[in-house]
This record gives sequence, C-alpha cells and structure tokens, in this order.
Amino acid sequence: MVRLRFQVPKVASALTALAVTSLILPANALYFYLDGTQPKCFFEELPKDTLVVGHFTAEAYNDQSRRFEDDPNLGLHISVDEVFDNDHRVVSQRSSAKGRFTFSAADSGEHRICFTPSGAGSRAGWLTGGSPNGGIKLTLDMAIGATSAIESTDKGKMDDIVQKVKDLNGRLQDIRREQVFQREREAEFRDQSESTNARVVRWTLIQLAVLGVTCAWQLSHLRAFFIKQKLT
Repeated sequence: MVRLRFQVPKVASALTALAVTSLILPANALYFYLDGTQPKCFFEELPKDTLVVGHFTAEAYNDQSRRFEDDPNLGLHISVDEVFDNDHRVVSQRSSAKGRFTFSAADSGEHRICFTPSGAGSRAGWLTGGSPNGGIKLTLDMAIGATSAIESTDKGKMDDIVQKVKDLNGRLQDIRREQVFQREREAEFRDQSESTNARVVRWTLIQLAVLGVTCAWQLSHLRAFFIKQKLT
C-alpha cells in the first residue's frame, strides 16, 4: 500500500487542499493537480532494495471545453532524490504526458518523488498557472514492492515468455523421444548384427568340419584303394 506525504505550498485553494487531503488515504491509484510549471513532490519511506514502478498520465485544462484533456505539447520531468543522503538524485527522467518510471531503492530511507510540468502549452492557461485546480491533472498509479501489481502490469509479456518456455519444453521432449527411439533402433540393429555374425561363424565352422570329414574319408578311401591294388 502506498503511503504518501505531500510537500504542499503554503498558499493553496480549497480544492487543492481537498485533493491533497484525499491523497492521505491509502491508495495505489490517485490523482492530483499541478499549478503551472511548479513541481509537486511527495515523500516515501522505502526499505532497501524496494522496487518502485509508477505509471502516470497528465492532462491540461482546456479553457474552451472547461475540462482536462490530452495536450501533445505537455511534458513531465520526474525526479527521485534520496533525502537521507544529501538529496542524492537517483532518477532524472523527461517524458511525455503519459509514461512510466521505475527505480530500486539503493538504501533504506526517505525518498522525494517530484513531478514538474514542461512544454510549449498549446492550450492557454496551464503554463502560467491560474487555471482551475492548477491547470494540470496528473493521474499516478504506483506499485511499491508489490510484485503482484507489477506482474499484472506486464501480464501480457509474462504470458508470452511462459508460452515460449512451454514451447521450448515441448521441443526438448520431442528431441528426447527421438533420441530414445534412435537408441532403441541402434540397439535392435546391433543385436541383429551380432546374431548374423554368430550365424556366419557357426556356418563357417560347420563347413570346415564337413570339409575336414570329407578330406579324411577321401584319404582313407585312397589309402585302402592303394593297398588293395598293392601299390604301396
């Protein structure tokens, strides 16, 4: 939950005071008014290594339509200073009227977050101040150390990454199944080769045995023939 402590000018209108009072209530999404190019700051006590992500949208007051509308020439300067460390600046960002800022607290302590309007001011009134509610309405949505809120902001990206991981896991499973199948085929081929080689060896031995017996019989027959003919 966001805890805000605003730095409010000494002279403020009733509407501004009412808006600031409403900001004291715990909330993650809020809005407040800026007067001309005067910065609006608030303080936040942050523990060390706390991640802060803020989304903001600024609208300028249109004197003709008498309402706050988008102004393409409106810009913002966002700064974050470490009050406990001689106002050491950790964030200095210039952005359009709509954007995002993020930082991580390097050390525990009080941080000052400021928003300063800038631009050409295509709609008269807001640049010099004096418009109702200060001339600029800034809507701010902050997530401080809330990973669930940050993840919900980037849910689409997270879903894409999760899907890619699932696809990679599926491909790895396919590769593993193919490797197992190849190993099984290799083992089967090896068994067939060994069986064939064993049969060839056995058949060779049988042939040698038959040939030896045949030779022995022929020699015996020839010896008996020579004896019978009295040639030896």
